[in-house]
Amino acid sequence: MRRVPSPSTPDSDVRVFRAPSATIGLIVAALVALALLVDAGVRAGVGEMLLLAPWVLLVLWFVYVLVYAPHIRTDASGVRVHNLLRIVEFPWSAVRDIELRWQVRFRLSSGQDVSSFGGPVAGRPGRPPLRFGGGERREPPALRDMELLREQWISATESRADHGIGSQVDASSGGAHTAPVIRRRWDVAALVALAVIAIWAVSAVTIVNVVQ
Repeated sequence: MRRVPSPSTPDSDVRVFRAPSATIGLIVAALVALALLVDAGVRAGVGEMLLLAPWVLLVLWFVYVLVYAPHIRTDASGVRVHNLLRIVEFPWSAVRDIELRWQVRFRLSSGQDVSSFGGPVAGRPGRPPLRFGGGERREPPALRDMELLREQWISATESRADHGIGSQVDASSGGAHTAPVIRRRWDVAALVALAVIAIWAVSAVTIVNVVQ
């Protein structure tokens, strides 16, 4: 888990929950891809490197989407769950409970469940201390992240109650309480990148066939 500053929210309110291995995996994949492209450029020339590049970038794209992109981002207003190519955003007022099974699952007041492919993942219990008679059992990182999620959820809920936000009604609906808005959208940037790589790959195949 790491904190990310945002222009609209204090630094302490913005948190990104992503497995450290995801960042390491993306960096390693990027370095391998760069090494392959540089090697191809040195051995066969820039032209051959450009023909090879879309296939290397396609593998890197899959690593990004499957390993790095999934995460949970929270701030004072709500949650954004990024799963592969789908993004779900909802306010804290829509959350009924937060569970940690194999993955984090947000149970919403609408009856829907939103599971996160990234973020805290349940694993083995914490390892005992290395020294004899020393300290308590080490708490798993996933449990610490879950505590942070719950603390932020409870804090946001209490803040809304203190300001009377939860009692607001919509006059246009005859005084009925307005339901929290849950937004679902595609990861447009990743899809655009895939389209560019696909066009590049088709062009590379076409050029190879024409040359042959």
